[in-house]
Amino acid sequence: PPELSILNSCSPSQLEGLCSFLQLSTCPEPFLVRFCSWLLALTPELSYTSAAVLAEQLFLRRVLSLTQPPSRHLMAALTSFCSKYSHPLCRVLVAAVLQEPGEGAEQTKLMCELVEECLEPHSVQLVLSQVLEVPLSEKLLPVLQAVLGRQEVLPPELLDLLVLTLCQQAPAFASSLNYAKLVAAVLTACQSQVS
Repeated sequence: PPELSILNSCSPSQLEGLCSFLQLSTCPEPFLVRFCSWLLALTPELSYTSAAVLAEQLFLRRVLSLTQPPSRHLMAALTSFCSKYSHPLCRVLVAAVLQEPGEGAEQTKLMCELVEECLEPHSVQLVLSQVLEVPLSEKLLPVLQAVLGRQEVLPPELLDLLVLTLCQQAPAFASSLNYAKLVAAVLTACQSQVS
């Protein structure tokens, strides 16, 4: 709809207000899918800041409240949004999930799915750097595994940080099967870079 061009002329606070007025954070998921498809057709495309505000308004509450696998509508909306705005989505969503206390099993699975199937290589690297900024926990090991499963060439500084983190955290994960799998994956995927 032509009315959506207003999204490009809003300041971040105006955009938050508009999202709140339209109740986008609680709109039915089928509408969310349609709204995200409209965003993809928007020209010019959204600025980074506007996309980050929309990522927060559209997805943050839904993802943090997951207690079971996301619906196909939510996954379709996320995949659609990711196809054009994966970097701002990662900045907002991944950061929030990483800061959530507790297990967050569904959130971790969702992050793995995004890494494996939706994100661009530069966004996968962003996820890796975000994970390495927080203390490593059992719930984050599958996310690192998913990053390595993409078989992207990692920048040397990120790979060094990953190896250093794994070495430093080894005593804490002495009995973790996921940690052992992750170390094996690092050695396999990056053998030419790891001495």
